[in-house]
Amino acid sequence: MDKKLSRSNNKMIAGVCSGIAEYFNLDPTIVRVGYAFLSVFSAGFPGLLLYAILWIVMPQKNDLIY
Repeated sequence: MDKKLSRSNNKMIAGVCSGIAEYFNLDPTIVRVGYAFLSVFSAGFPGLLLYAILWIVMPQKNDLIY
């Protein structure tokens, strides 16, 4: 099985957390809550920067070529 990390169509903002959840077979809500906690406890900025970078770098699920 060849998994590809990609942004999901099940999205709140850009589908980054949802795509990570699908890749690791987790509930998207758990990943979103975990991301929110990490962002708040790291003073917010590193979490927002990481999300923006992942938004740019991760391809949309429909854009993948198999």
